[in-house]
Amino acid sequence: MENILSTVLLDPSPRKKEDIFTTAALLELSVVHQLIEFDGSNRADFYNKHIEDADFIIGQPDLDTSLLKRAKKLKAVFNVESNFLPNIDYQFCFGRGIRVLTPSSVFSVPVAEIAIGMLLSIARGIHSAHGDFVKGKELYGLEGNTESELISGTDLGFIGFGDLGKAIHKLLQGFNPTIRVFDPWLTESYLLREGVVPASLEEVLAKSRFVFVVAAVTENNSGMLNSAKLDLMQHGAGLLLLNRAAIADFEALAEYTAQGKIRLATDVFPEEPLALAHPIRNSPNVLLSAHRAGALNSALLEMGDLVLEDLKLMEQGLPPQNCKRAEPETVASLRSKPVEKS
Repeated sequence: MENILSTVLLDPSPRKKEDIFTTAALLELSVVHQLIEFDGSNRADFYNKHIEDADFIIGQPDLDTSLLKRAKKLKAVFNVESNFLPNIDYQFCFGRGIRVLTPSSVFSVPVAEIAIGMLLSIARGIHSAHGDFVKGKELYGLEGNTESELISGTDLGFIGFGDLGKAIHKLLQGFNPTIRVFDPWLTESYLLREGVVPASLEEVLAKSRFVFVVAAVTENNSGMLNSAKLDLMQHGAGLLLLNRAAIADFEALAEYTAQGKIRLATDVFPEEPLALAHPIRNSPNVLLSAHRAGALNSALLEMGDLVLEDLKLMEQGLPPQNCKRAEPETVASLRSKPVEKS
């Protein structure tokens, strides 16, 4: 009996296929599957032409109901942008049994590692001390540590406790901190089993010396960290933004850091690239990183590996094991902005 190859539509934009697949993986895709690549010309025409043949899509195209109704063979959409975007009729996919998946977990460890670096830097003033040294204004000994504090044994907070939160938590164990977590999508018993203290948002902000903001942006938490919430934080406490910027009011952050009320480390911004005139650029008490925490070649290539592994499993009639699934209870509330480059 002839072995019929699965048809895979490859359209990973804004990522390049070479960023997420090794040469060997691309060769495997083209040999083991009927691979049809989007050529960058007209995306609507591409999907109108090929959607009826597609078994799998690697990408995050606009898939409305009319297009999905024609996708009789479609088993899964592998979103390699990594955010579940509001450009797919998810309910139709759930009803038809079409999986919408993302290998976003590959970014957890890279971002967690830079999160620890940021934490140490704002707690001990490493980046500011370096800047003073370059300007010939360094302060030696105790005089250079007037605003420094230890991480060991301190109170830390998390807003959100998904893959990234858990990865940071794992790296923090050697510091033996008390960790409070606010995550309305998780139960108290689940958090206790993870070794953290369940808490309200207000408790996390008020009782923590440093707070990791790692929650996905939703319709309920966009702009949540406003002036009223920042007022709850201890004087000189630190906030670390590591997922998406829309959860915070950046104008308020600029004001509070300028006044010395809080310290801030952020890898994300409301608009990227950030406007040269944005006040956060010149605020003291900040550590800025250009949305680069997870952008490692190794992480992107792991993304391709996870997609291939799950694709193989699904071809065997088995469920995917590596990629995160869009969930019917939560996906409609997600509001993350898409990335524009790898």
